[in-house]
Amino acid sequence: MLNKENNINFIPAKSPINWDEYFMLQAMMASFKSKDPSTKVGAVFVDKNNHQVTMGYNGFVAGIDETQLPWGKDPQASLEFQKYGYVVHAEANAILHSKDSLEGTRAYVTLFPCHECAKLLASSKVSEVIFLSDKHRETESNRISKKIFSLAGIKFRQLEIHDIAINSMHKHFQTLIEQVL
Repeated sequence: MLNKENNINFIPAKSPINWDEYFMLQAMMASFKSKDPSTKVGAVFVDKNNHQVTMGYNGFVAGIDETQLPWGKDPQASLEFQKYGYVVHAEANAILHSKDSLEGTRAYVTLFPCHECAKLLASSKVSEVIFLSDKHRETESNRISKKIFSLAGIKFRQLEIHDIAINSMHKHFQTLIEQVL
């Protein structure tokens, strides 16, 4: 029988990060897999029970010879000779690889979605988009994305990861690595 009254083995414990930070950190880890030299993006989709449904990162079309394609983005070159003609965005990759319906899920993305991805997110019936960076907020594509989300009833918000979460993660990873060495 448990003896909670004597506080035997009942130690108060709390995670140093909340669910939003946890899933954004997963999206950040997914982005780390991207080979894109300029913009690494990750996405994680989560259901109402805080279970990860799918994830993705930006990269070239799966299964093709990537050595034949450009990673550059010089606007002087035609689209055929820019990465934009061949890259599949993180959100699209996550949607393509999901085996389950994404209706009602939350999408955690490291970069606010472009209008093409916004169309996919709205068509997939995602309920909320949580993003880390909105570096393209002044662009037409960004305005279109926000309009699509508003018309589709999709909530969107920027997440700020607090220093305590980053410091806790750093300390945790450092401890794990020290245990291996």
